[in-house]
Amino acid sequence: MEFLKDNLFNEQVMNLDTYIMFKLKEQTAKLTPELTKKNRAPISLAMGAPTAKPPKKVIEDLKNALEIDGIHTYSSPKGEQYFREAIAKRMKSRFGVELNPNTEIFSLIGSKEGIANIIRAITTPQKNDKDKDIILTPDPCYASYWQFINTCGALGYHVPLTKDNNYMPDMEQVMKKFVQEGYNPEKIKALIINYPSNPLGATATKEYVKSVVDFCKKHKILLISDAAYSDLYFDEKEKPFSVFEIGGAKDIAVEFFSFSKPYALTGWRLGWVCGNSEVVQRFGKLKSTLDNGIFKALQVACSNIINSEEGDNYIKQANEGFKRKQEIMVNGFKELGWDIDNDKVPHATFYLWLPIPKRYDSAFKFCEDVLKTSGVVIVPGNAFGEYGEGYFRLSYVCSDDQLKEVIQRLKEDNFYFNK
Repeated sequence: MEFLKDNLFNEQVMNLDTYIMFKLKEQTAKLTPELTKKNRAPISLAMGAPTAKPPKKVIEDLKNALEIDGIHTYSSPKGEQYFREAIAKRMKSRFGVELNPNTEIFSLIGSKEGIANIIRAITTPQKNDKDKDIILTPDPCYASYWQFINTCGALGYHVPLTKDNNYMPDMEQVMKKFVQEGYNPEKIKALIINYPSNPLGATATKEYVKSVVDFCKKHKILLISDAAYSDLYFDEKEKPFSVFEIGGAKDIAVEFFSFSKPYALTGWRLGWVCGNSEVVQRFGKLKSTLDNGIFKALQVACSNIINSEEGDNYIKQANEGFKRKQEIMVNGFKELGWDIDNDKVPHATFYLWLPIPKRYDSAFKFCEDVLKTSGVVIVPGNAFGEYGEGYFRLSYVCSDDQLKEVIQRLKEDNFYFNK
């Protein structure tokens, strides 16, 4: 940048690190030739995205939609009327939640974009930490949350999700500690919750989420619920729910959903935010300055799949597959010496969150050794927050044969928990 100012980019952007998944991808690519030579071609258990083909119906409907008159013109940032009405219908049938498609639903170019922009909308950039707006953020959590917050010149306050609190922390206790550490409660703008959780796979009870809603009401805090994994579950008794099934949640909450995970449409980039009408509409004003909405043909196809029998069957079959894959991994890691309590294994998402072997004191070192020795890509837990140290995350989205190969390699390469 010889001919540009040294301070062209703001401090937050200059301090940005490469997203952990892209780092792993780059490192894996460098090691691939060497690993392939020793019969350890990389198998990735890192990326949190389904690898199956999307439903046939959604692809056929997309093809047909391309011929509709006017389909290639600008959409609206809020989403076409039929798209928002389809979402309202889905929220009613799936969760029993009533939403006004005109005032309480807004389209997103994926839920990641939406969460980033809601944080941008509610925070004011500050240079000094003591002046910064604060987002109460689960730890461990989806790694991008921290990046969203930091690039907005805000501060993420770590809310620990641990085995000891069953991944459902007492928010009043968190607030008490927050104040004791000298932070100002008036600076808190929002609390993020994510159930089912990435990276933990953990779910929450309705009683717990009600306590969170009550906490946010008491302290006048916006509740941001990331429900991207709400359709990935294996047990009807633990079927994930919407925050809006809790009475009064609409007073203080917005919830984010994605088409990526339930329908394997990660590259299509579609999602929605719903909830408190004032927040949704104000958020929409920001969105209208940033983009012109989602390609209308995608909206047509997704409007059709979301309330279809084909879509529901696809989700059911995908979840059956993920449950089978989970069993392969749980049984395999038990054979490797991990003490896994079947009653504690999550019944949602496609993640396992496991402790590193006893001989290691660094999650990064363990994951690095597994990659360099066995060609298996897993993610160190501290990539998701400070409370993730000592753990690693794996996602079981590849083929059953590849998962079995992973276990076999770890056995051959002596990656046992107690050794």
